[in-house]
Amino acid sequence: MELIVAKFGGTSIGNGKRIKQAAQSVVDEYMNGKKVVVVVSAIDKTTDELLHIVDEAMEDAVTEKQLAEIVSMGEMTSVRIFSSAIESIGVKSEYVDPFMDQWPIITDNNLLSAKVDFKATEDKSQELMKMMDQGIIPVVCGFLGRDPEGYITTLGRGGSDITAFLLGHCLNADDVIIVTDVGGVMSTDPNKLQSAQKLDKISVEEMRDLATHGAQVLHPHALKYKDPKINAKIIGFDHGDLSAHGTEIIGPSKNEMLKTSTLSSDPISVIAVVGEEILNKPGVLAELTEILAENEINIFGISTGQNSITVFVNKKDADEAHRILHDVVVKNDNLSSLSLGREIAMISIASPDFIDTPGIISDITEPLRANNLNIVEISSSQTSVVIFVEWKDGEKAYELVRSVLE
Repeated sequence: MELIVAKFGGTSIGNGKRIKQAAQSVVDEYMNGKKVVVVVSAIDKTTDELLHIVDEAMEDAVTEKQLAEIVSMGEMTSVRIFSSAIESIGVKSEYVDPFMDQWPIITDNNLLSAKVDFKATEDKSQELMKMMDQGIIPVVCGFLGRDPEGYITTLGRGGSDITAFLLGHCLNADDVIIVTDVGGVMSTDPNKLQSAQKLDKISVEEMRDLATHGAQVLHPHALKYKDPKINAKIIGFDHGDLSAHGTEIIGPSKNEMLKTSTLSSDPISVIAVVGEEILNKPGVLAELTEILAENEINIFGISTGQNSITVFVNKKDADEAHRILHDVVVKNDNLSSLSLGREIAMISIASPDFIDTPGIISDITEPLRANNLNIVEISSSQTSVVIFVEWKDGEKAYELVRSVLE
Protein backbone atom coordinates (compact mmCIF):
# COMPACT_ATOMS: atom_id res chain seq x y z
CA MET A 1 0.00 0.00 0.00
CA GLU A 2 1.37 3.39 -1.00
CA LEU A 3 2.51 5.62 1.87
CA ILE A 4 2.51 9.42 1.70
CA VAL A 5 4.04 11.96 4.08
CA ALA A 6 2.29 15.30 3.54
CA LYS A 7 3.65 18.41 5.22
CA PHE A 8 1.51 21.55 5.45
CA GLY A 9 3.25 24.86 6.04
CA GLY A 10 1.86 27.58 8.25
CA THR A 11 0.30 29.61 5.43
CA SER A 12 -1.38 26.54 3.92
CA ILE A 13 -3.32 26.09 7.18
CA GLY A 14 -3.57 29.80 7.91
CA ASN A 15 -7.35 29.85 8.55
CA GLY A 16 -10.31 27.54 9.02
CA LYS A 17 -11.14 27.32 5.33
CA ARG A 18 -7.59 26.31 4.44
CA ILE A 19 -7.43 23.74 7.22
CA LYS A 20 -10.68 22.16 6.02
CA GLN A 21 -9.38 22.09 2.44
CA ALA A 22 -6.07 20.56 3.56
CA ALA A 23 -7.83 17.93 5.67
CA GLN A 24 -10.06 17.01 2.72
CA SER A 25 -7.02 16.58 0.47
CA VAL A 26 -5.56 14.12 2.99
CA VAL A 27 -8.82 12.20 3.31
CA ASP A 28 -9.09 11.99 -0.50
CA GLU A 29 -5.73 10.18 -0.64
CA TYR A 30 -6.75 7.93 2.25
CA MET A 31 -9.99 7.00 0.49
CA ASN A 32 -7.92 6.12 -2.59
CA GLY A 33 -6.30 3.36 -0.54
CA LYS A 34 -3.13 5.13 0.59
CA LYS A 35 -1.59 5.43 4.03
CA VAL A 36 -0.98 9.04 4.99
CA VAL A 37 1.14 10.70 7.68
CA VAL A 38 0.51 14.42 8.10
CA VAL A 39 3.15 16.85 9.37
CA VAL A 40 1.99 20.36 10.24
CA SER A 41 3.71 23.61 11.07
CA ALA A 42 2.31 26.22 13.42
CA ILE A 43 -0.61 28.15 11.98
CA ASP A 44 0.57 31.17 9.99
CA LYS A 45 2.81 33.55 12.01
CA THR A 46 1.98 31.85 15.35
CA THR A 47 5.61 31.10 16.24
CA ASP A 48 6.72 34.64 15.37
CA GLU A 49 3.95 36.07 17.52
CA LEU A 50 4.87 33.82 20.46
CA LEU A 51 8.51 34.88 20.20
CA HIS A 52 7.49 38.55 20.09
CA ILE A 53 5.41 38.12 23.25
CA VAL A 54 8.29 36.37 25.00
CA ASP A 55 10.67 39.19 24.05
CA GLU A 56 8.29 41.82 25.41
CA ALA A 57 7.38 39.95 28.59
CA MET A 58 10.66 38.38 29.66
CA GLU A 59 13.44 39.85 27.51
CA ASP A 60 16.51 37.67 28.27
CA ALA A 61 15.16 35.99 31.40
CA VAL A 62 13.58 32.99 29.66
CA THR A 63 15.48 29.69 29.83
CA GLU A 64 16.09 27.45 26.82
CA LYS A 65 13.74 24.83 28.27
CA GLN A 66 10.99 27.42 28.73
CA LEU A 67 11.50 28.86 25.26
CA ALA A 68 11.38 25.44 23.58
CA GLU A 69 8.11 24.69 25.38
CA ILE A 70 6.62 28.06 24.48
CA VAL A 71 7.41 27.96 20.77
CA SER A 72 6.17 24.36 20.60
CA MET A 73 2.65 25.59 21.36
CA GLY A 74 2.06 26.60 17.75
CA GLU A 75 2.60 23.07 16.42
CA MET A 76 0.82 21.54 19.43
CA THR A 77 -2.27 23.55 18.55
CA SER A 78 -2.04 22.84 14.83
CA VAL A 79 -2.01 19.05 15.20
CA ARG A 80 -5.09 19.09 17.40
CA ILE A 81 -7.06 21.29 15.02
CA PHE A 82 -5.95 19.39 11.90
CA SER A 83 -6.67 15.97 13.40
CA SER A 84 -10.12 17.14 14.48
CA ALA A 85 -10.77 18.46 10.96
CA ILE A 86 -9.97 15.03 9.49
CA GLU A 87 -12.29 13.32 11.96
CA SER A 88 -15.08 15.79 11.15
CA ILE A 89 -14.97 14.42 7.58
CA GLY A 90 -15.48 10.89 8.92
CA VAL A 91 -11.99 9.34 9.04
CA LYS A 92 -10.13 8.27 12.19
CA SER A 93 -7.17 10.45 13.08
CA GLU A 94 -4.90 10.99 16.08
CA TYR A 95 -2.53 13.85 16.78
CA VAL A 96 0.99 12.99 17.94
CA ASP A 97 3.00 15.43 20.08
CA PRO A 98 6.26 15.08 22.06
CA PHE A 99 4.45 14.20 25.29
CA MET A 100 3.03 10.99 23.84
CA ASP A 101 4.56 7.51 23.86
CA GLN A 102 4.10 7.30 20.08
CA TRP A 103 6.25 10.39 19.49
CA PRO A 104 8.85 9.50 16.81
CA ILE A 105 11.46 12.32 16.62
CA ILE A 106 14.23 11.68 19.15
CA THR A 107 17.11 14.17 19.44
CA ASP A 108 20.07 15.17 21.56
CA ASN A 109 19.60 17.61 24.42
CA ASN A 110 20.45 20.79 22.48
CA LEU A 111 17.00 22.19 23.20
CA LEU A 112 16.76 24.99 20.62
CA SER A 113 18.70 23.51 17.70
CA ALA A 114 18.63 19.79 18.27
CA LYS A 115 20.39 17.12 16.24
CA VAL A 116 18.31 14.08 15.32
CA ASP A 117 19.15 10.67 16.76
CA PHE A 118 18.46 8.83 13.54
CA LYS A 119 18.51 5.25 14.89
CA ALA A 120 16.17 6.05 17.78
CA THR A 121 13.86 8.00 15.46
CA GLU A 122 13.81 5.17 12.94
CA ASP A 123 12.76 2.74 15.68
CA LYS A 124 10.10 5.03 17.19
CA SER A 125 8.64 5.85 13.76
CA GLN A 126 7.23 2.34 13.65
CA GLU A 127 4.62 3.52 16.17
CA LEU A 128 3.16 5.62 13.37
CA MET A 129 3.06 2.58 11.12
CA LYS A 130 1.05 0.72 13.75
CA MET A 131 -1.48 3.56 13.81
CA MET A 132 -1.80 3.56 10.02
CA ASP A 133 -2.26 -0.22 10.01
CA GLN A 134 -5.31 0.41 12.21
CA GLY A 135 -6.78 2.82 9.68
CA ILE A 136 -5.73 5.93 11.60
CA ILE A 137 -4.21 9.05 10.01
CA PRO A 138 -1.45 10.35 12.35
CA VAL A 139 -0.98 14.12 12.47
CA VAL A 140 2.52 14.91 13.75
CA CYS A 141 3.98 18.16 15.05
CA GLY A 142 6.62 19.47 12.70
CA PHE A 143 9.70 21.29 13.98
CA LEU A 144 9.73 19.53 17.37
CA GLY A 145 11.70 16.73 18.98
CA ARG A 146 12.17 15.08 22.35
CA ASP A 147 15.48 14.52 24.09
CA PRO A 148 16.44 11.44 26.18
CA GLU A 149 15.25 13.19 29.35
CA GLY A 150 11.81 13.77 27.87
CA TYR A 151 12.23 17.52 27.31
CA ILE A 152 10.83 19.21 24.20
CA THR A 153 13.47 20.23 21.67
CA THR A 154 13.26 22.15 18.41
CA LEU A 155 14.94 21.44 15.09
CA GLY A 156 15.52 25.09 14.19
CA ARG A 157 13.46 27.34 11.95
CA GLY A 158 12.06 25.49 8.98
CA GLY A 159 12.29 22.28 10.98
CA SER A 160 8.90 20.99 9.78
CA ASP A 161 10.51 20.24 6.42
CA ILE A 162 13.12 18.18 8.27
CA THR A 163 10.36 16.30 10.09
CA ALA A 164 8.62 15.44 6.82
CA PHE A 165 11.67 14.14 4.97
CA LEU A 166 13.00 12.39 8.07
CA LEU A 167 9.73 10.49 8.57
CA GLY A 168 9.60 9.76 4.85
CA HIS A 169 13.03 8.17 5.11
CA CYS A 170 12.28 6.21 8.29
CA LEU A 171 8.93 4.91 7.03
CA ASN A 172 10.17 4.10 3.51
CA ALA A 173 7.48 6.40 2.15
CA ASP A 174 6.64 6.44 -1.53
CA ASP A 175 6.02 10.19 -1.58
CA VAL A 176 6.89 13.27 0.47
CA ILE A 177 4.68 16.21 -0.45
CA ILE A 178 5.48 19.71 0.80
CA VAL A 179 2.42 21.97 0.66
CA THR A 180 3.27 25.67 0.67
CA ASP A 181 1.91 29.07 -0.33
CA VAL A 182 3.57 28.83 -3.76
CA GLY A 183 2.84 26.43 -6.60
CA GLY A 184 6.36 25.01 -6.59
CA VAL A 185 9.94 26.17 -6.98
CA MET A 186 10.26 29.30 -9.10
CA SER A 187 13.08 30.36 -11.39
CA THR A 188 13.54 33.32 -9.02
CA ASP A 189 11.59 35.18 -6.35
CA PRO A 190 8.31 36.23 -8.06
CA ASN A 191 8.07 39.18 -5.67
CA LYS A 192 11.23 40.57 -7.28
CA LEU A 193 10.72 39.57 -10.92
CA GLN A 194 7.27 39.10 -12.42
CA SER A 195 8.82 37.01 -15.20
CA ALA A 196 9.62 34.21 -12.70
CA GLN A 197 8.41 30.80 -13.89
CA LYS A 198 7.59 27.59 -12.04
CA LEU A 199 10.03 24.73 -12.52
CA ASP A 200 8.65 21.28 -13.30
CA LYS A 201 11.72 19.57 -11.83
CA ILE A 202 14.77 20.42 -9.75
CA SER A 203 17.56 18.20 -8.44
CA VAL A 204 18.25 17.76 -4.76
CA GLU A 205 21.66 19.32 -5.26
CA GLU A 206 20.19 22.38 -6.98
CA MET A 207 17.42 22.69 -4.38
CA ARG A 208 19.90 22.43 -1.54
CA ASP A 209 22.11 25.19 -2.94
CA LEU A 210 19.09 27.36 -3.74
CA ALA A 211 17.75 26.99 -0.21
CA THR A 212 21.09 27.70 1.47
CA HIS A 213 21.38 30.96 -0.48
CA GLY A 214 18.10 32.37 0.70
CA ALA A 215 15.18 30.68 -1.09
CA GLN A 216 12.48 30.17 1.53
CA VAL A 217 10.55 27.36 -0.13
CA LEU A 218 12.33 24.47 1.62
CA HIS A 219 14.74 24.07 4.54
CA PRO A 220 18.13 22.87 3.22
CA HIS A 221 18.76 20.44 6.09
CA ALA A 222 15.61 18.52 5.17
CA LEU A 223 17.28 17.26 2.02
CA LYS A 224 19.75 15.25 4.11
CA TYR A 225 16.95 12.71 4.46
CA LYS A 226 15.75 12.71 0.85
CA ASP A 227 16.10 9.13 -0.31
CA PRO A 228 16.60 8.71 -4.08
CA LYS A 229 13.75 6.16 -4.11
CA ILE A 230 11.26 8.57 -2.54
CA ASN A 231 9.21 10.77 -4.85
CA ALA A 232 9.11 14.32 -3.54
CA LYS A 233 7.42 17.48 -4.72
CA ILE A 234 6.41 20.97 -3.65
CA ILE A 235 2.87 22.11 -4.43
CA GLY A 236 0.65 25.07 -3.59
CA PHE A 237 -2.16 24.78 -1.07
CA ASP A 238 -4.62 26.48 -3.41
CA HIS A 239 -5.04 23.25 -5.40
CA GLY A 240 -6.59 21.42 -2.45
CA ASP A 241 -5.27 18.25 -4.06
CA LEU A 242 -2.15 16.31 -3.04
CA SER A 243 -1.93 14.81 -6.54
CA ALA A 244 -1.52 18.28 -8.06
CA HIS A 245 1.50 19.03 -10.20
CA GLY A 246 4.12 21.22 -8.60
CA THR A 247 7.89 20.98 -8.70
CA GLU A 248 9.35 17.48 -8.48
CA ILE A 249 12.58 17.11 -6.48
CA ILE A 250 14.88 14.61 -8.17
CA GLY A 251 17.68 12.61 -6.56
CA PRO A 252 20.04 12.80 -4.82
CA SER A 253 22.24 11.46 -7.58
CA LYS A 254 25.33 10.49 -5.60
CA ASN A 255 24.84 9.89 -1.92
CA GLU A 256 21.70 9.68 0.20
CA MET A 257 23.14 11.91 2.92
CA LEU A 258 24.55 14.37 0.36
CA LYS A 259 28.11 14.10 1.64
CA THR A 260 30.51 13.81 -1.27
CA SER A 261 34.22 14.18 -1.96
CA THR A 262 35.91 13.94 -5.34
CA LEU A 263 39.45 14.22 -6.72
CA SER A 264 39.91 15.39 -10.29
CA SER A 265 41.00 12.50 -12.52
CA ASP A 266 43.04 14.78 -14.80
CA PRO A 267 45.51 17.52 -13.93
CA ILE A 268 44.21 21.09 -13.82
CA SER A 269 46.26 23.98 -15.24
CA VAL A 270 46.34 27.51 -13.86
CA ILE A 271 46.21 30.55 -16.16
CA ALA A 272 46.70 33.94 -14.49
CA VAL A 273 45.73 37.14 -16.30
CA VAL A 274 46.97 40.42 -14.84
CA GLY A 275 46.12 44.07 -15.29
CA GLU A 276 46.08 47.16 -13.13
CA GLU A 277 42.95 47.22 -10.93
CA ILE A 278 41.10 44.96 -13.36
CA LEU A 279 38.67 44.00 -10.60
CA ASN A 280 37.17 47.48 -11.07
CA LYS A 281 36.98 47.26 -14.87
CA PRO A 282 33.48 46.16 -16.01
CA GLY A 283 33.35 43.43 -18.65
CA VAL A 284 36.89 42.08 -18.30
CA LEU A 285 35.85 38.86 -16.58
CA ALA A 286 33.00 38.35 -19.04
CA GLU A 287 35.35 38.78 -22.02
CA LEU A 288 37.76 36.16 -20.70
CA THR A 289 35.08 33.57 -19.87
CA GLU A 290 33.04 34.13 -23.02
CA ILE A 291 35.99 33.49 -25.35
CA LEU A 292 36.74 30.22 -23.54
CA ALA A 293 33.09 29.20 -23.75
CA GLU A 294 32.98 29.96 -27.47
CA ASN A 295 35.91 27.57 -27.89
CA GLU A 296 34.23 24.91 -25.69
CA ILE A 297 36.88 25.10 -22.97
CA ASN A 298 35.42 24.37 -19.55
CA ILE A 299 36.42 26.46 -16.53
CA PHE A 300 36.72 24.52 -13.26
CA GLY A 301 37.22 27.56 -11.09
CA ILE A 302 37.89 31.30 -11.10
CA SER A 303 39.82 33.37 -8.56
CA THR A 304 39.82 37.16 -8.64
CA GLY A 305 42.14 39.68 -7.08
CA GLN A 306 42.55 43.44 -7.38
CA ASN A 307 45.06 43.07 -10.22
CA SER A 308 44.55 39.50 -11.43
CA ILE A 309 42.06 36.93 -12.63
CA THR A 310 43.01 33.26 -12.39
CA VAL A 311 41.17 30.55 -14.31
CA PHE A 312 41.50 26.80 -13.84
CA VAL A 313 41.14 24.58 -16.92
CA ASN A 314 41.83 20.97 -17.83
CA LYS A 315 45.52 20.42 -18.68
CA LYS A 316 44.60 19.07 -22.13
CA ASP A 317 42.96 22.44 -22.92
CA ALA A 318 45.63 24.57 -21.28
CA ASP A 319 47.80 25.41 -24.29
CA GLU A 320 44.79 26.34 -26.43
CA ALA A 321 43.27 28.38 -23.58
CA HIS A 322 46.59 30.14 -23.08
CA ARG A 323 46.77 31.07 -26.77
CA ILE A 324 43.15 32.28 -26.89
CA LEU A 325 43.43 34.36 -23.74
CA HIS A 326 46.70 35.86 -24.93
CA ASP A 327 44.87 37.23 -27.97
CA VAL A 328 42.41 38.90 -25.59
CA VAL A 329 45.17 40.34 -23.43
CA VAL A 330 47.08 42.00 -26.29
CA LYS A 331 43.87 43.61 -27.59
CA ASN A 332 42.50 44.80 -24.25
CA ASP A 333 44.08 47.96 -22.79
CA ASN A 334 42.99 46.91 -19.29
CA LEU A 335 45.13 43.77 -19.41
CA SER A 336 48.91 43.55 -19.50
CA SER A 337 50.08 39.94 -19.34
CA LEU A 338 49.23 36.32 -18.54
CA SER A 339 51.01 33.17 -17.45
CA LEU A 340 50.42 29.44 -17.76
CA GLY A 341 51.18 27.88 -14.40
CA ARG A 342 51.82 24.49 -12.92
CA GLU A 343 49.69 21.35 -12.86
CA ILE A 344 47.39 21.07 -9.87
CA ALA A 345 44.75 18.72 -8.49
CA MET A 346 41.18 19.76 -7.62
CA ILE A 347 39.46 18.34 -4.55
CA SER A 348 35.75 19.02 -4.07
CA ILE A 349 33.93 18.39 -0.80
CA ALA A 350 30.20 18.93 -0.24
CA SER A 351 27.95 18.43 2.77
CA PRO A 352 24.78 20.15 3.99
CA ASP A 353 26.31 20.04 7.48
CA PHE A 354 28.76 22.77 6.41
CA ILE A 355 25.94 25.34 6.64
CA ASP A 356 26.03 25.45 10.42
CA THR A 357 29.52 24.10 11.17
CA PRO A 358 31.70 26.99 12.39
CA GLY A 359 35.37 26.49 11.52
CA ILE A 360 34.77 23.93 8.77
CA ILE A 361 37.41 25.55 6.53
CA SER A 362 40.05 25.25 9.24
CA ASP A 363 38.95 21.66 9.95
CA ILE A 364 39.52 20.81 6.28
CA THR A 365 42.80 22.66 5.84
CA GLU A 366 44.46 21.77 9.16
CA PRO A 367 45.39 18.18 8.11
CA LEU A 368 47.04 19.62 4.99
CA ARG A 369 49.05 22.12 7.03
CA ALA A 370 50.08 19.40 9.47
CA ASN A 371 51.39 17.32 6.55
CA ASN A 372 53.15 20.28 4.91
CA LEU A 373 50.91 20.23 1.82
CA ASN A 374 50.53 23.63 0.16
CA ILE A 375 47.11 24.94 -0.92
CA VAL A 376 47.31 26.71 -4.27
CA GLU A 377 43.75 28.07 -4.12
CA ILE A 378 40.56 27.51 -2.11
CA SER A 379 36.96 28.52 -2.72
CA SER A 380 33.79 27.80 -0.78
CA SER A 381 30.04 28.22 -0.68
CA GLN A 382 27.67 27.42 2.17
CA THR A 383 27.64 23.70 1.39
CA SER A 384 30.85 22.98 -0.52
CA VAL A 385 34.58 23.60 -0.46
CA VAL A 386 36.95 23.28 -3.43
CA ILE A 387 40.69 23.04 -2.83
CA PHE A 388 43.46 23.16 -5.42
CA VAL A 389 46.81 21.59 -4.48
CA GLU A 390 49.96 20.55 -6.31
CA TRP A 391 49.23 17.60 -8.62
CA LYS A 392 51.86 15.43 -6.92
CA ASP A 393 50.09 16.00 -3.58
CA GLY A 394 46.59 15.32 -4.91
CA GLU A 395 45.95 11.77 -3.68
CA LYS A 396 47.43 12.34 -0.24
CA ALA A 397 45.55 15.61 0.19
CA TYR A 398 42.32 13.92 -0.95
CA GLU A 399 42.60 11.20 1.69
CA LEU A 400 43.29 13.77 4.40
CA VAL A 401 40.41 16.01 3.37
CA ARG A 402 37.97 13.12 2.95
CA SER A 403 38.49 12.14 6.59
CA VAL A 404 36.72 15.37 7.60
CA LEU A 405 33.43 13.93 6.27
CA GLU A 406 33.77 10.65 8.16
